[in-house]
Amino acid sequence: MKKLLLSLAASTAIVSPALAELELEKDELTFGFIKLTDMAPLAVAYENGYFLDEGLFVTLEAQANWKVLLDGVIDGQLDGAHMVAGQPLAATIGYGTEAHIITPFSMDLNGNGITVSNEIWEEMKPNIPKMDDGRPQHPISAEALAPVVEKYKSEGKPFNMGMVFPVSTHNYELRYWLAAGGLHPGYYSPENVTGQIGADVFLSVTPPPQMPATLEAGTIYGYCVGEPWNQQAVFKGIGVPVITDYELWKNNPEKVFGITAEFAEEYPNTTLAVTKALIRAAIWLDENDNANRPEAVEILSRPEYVGADYDVIANSMTGTFEYEKGDKREVPDFNVFFRYNATYPFYSDAVWYLTQMRRWGQIADAKPDSWYDEVAKSVYKPEIYLEAARLLVDEGLANEADFPWESDGYKAPTPAEDIIDGIAYDGRTPNAYLESLSIGLKGDQKIVGSDVQG
Repeated sequence: MKKLLLSLAASTAIVSPALAELELEKDELTFGFIKLTDMAPLAVAYENGYFLDEGLFVTLEAQANWKVLLDGVIDGQLDGAHMVAGQPLAATIGYGTEAHIITPFSMDLNGNGITVSNEIWEEMKPNIPKMDDGRPQHPISAEALAPVVEKYKSEGKPFNMGMVFPVSTHNYELRYWLAAGGLHPGYYSPENVTGQIGADVFLSVTPPPQMPATLEAGTIYGYCVGEPWNQQAVFKGIGVPVITDYELWKNNPEKVFGITAEFAEEYPNTTLAVTKALIRAAIWLDENDNANRPEAVEILSRPEYVGADYDVIANSMTGTFEYEKGDKREVPDFNVFFRYNATYPFYSDAVWYLTQMRRWGQIADAKPDSWYDEVAKSVYKPEIYLEAARLLVDEGLANEADFPWESDGYKAPTPAEDIIDGIAYDGRTPNAYLESLSIGLKGDQKIVGSDVQG
């Protein structure tokens, strides 16, 4: 595993005393990441010297998968990491590995896609409306997949799809898309954590970089993953992305930067310094209408970061997205790192993840709205974020107007037209939201054996 190490001797002259004013409790740090485009804020903070400006000497280490990464943060081998947003929440409520993980920084919005094999795409195409120029009309509903799944079922073949981790955005987005099209993605129960109880489509875990090869091998018929692994399928000629998460839920939250609560308590100034560096990286990634994206793509294409070809990463990172080979469309917000308050850790984002855990049985029993609010506030830490932002504004490194100083931590409800199934989302009323979804647990329902009771 290749490490990015800083030479202390070479760096001391670079550190700006004017910026490194916080009295750091710990200045040598190791952060983990998975090889995905949305780890970009970490790479940029390192390469542009923002960590150094804060007096931080950082090592970045690629991790084999999300579980290894989480375990590394919990046992202290890693000081923090690029995480799927469900990880800090699940760990804090004791689903899977139990530990109090917090996030002072959301890493991005959007950035994922759902891809199917060429064979499945050909079977879906007759069910998809066409535009005047003959290209498929987007967004594509899972209703177009439903007859294909039914055909496989009638032939006694399970319809398998991949996602990256049980509490990942990708799992919940794939489930959301399937359910919106009338396909059941299956339930979890305390006794059965496969997530396949009552499923029409069987979802299983595949690490992101292995998705294209697993698809090509025929083990899965499709997957939900972050970039560049959807575009990789297009370049390799083995699959077709059918929908981006921007089309599924406009400007949906994605990864977070996770640290233990103990780290934040023991090293508060270090935590602020890290958050400052990451905010600066996010600003750089989005400023001047994404003018820095080609440089960011070059950084990410290096083997120590994502290690995919420049052209594959650029296909989505620079404001476009290619569906079928040659069908490249403008998607300027496919990757968002700073605008729309992307980096602010909103409680309402945390609540959405918790509703999906409840919807599919990972949270086995009903919880009052107040519980969702309490868990969100124990994990998402906008107060740390805003303190870091204030320091950057005072230093002339960020604009006052770019931060939601007066927010109570909840976004305005996401309107129905911004979500694939036409159902609005309000983080302040999670149980009402669950009631509004046609497929999934609601109220006092629970999974007993293979049945929904209640």
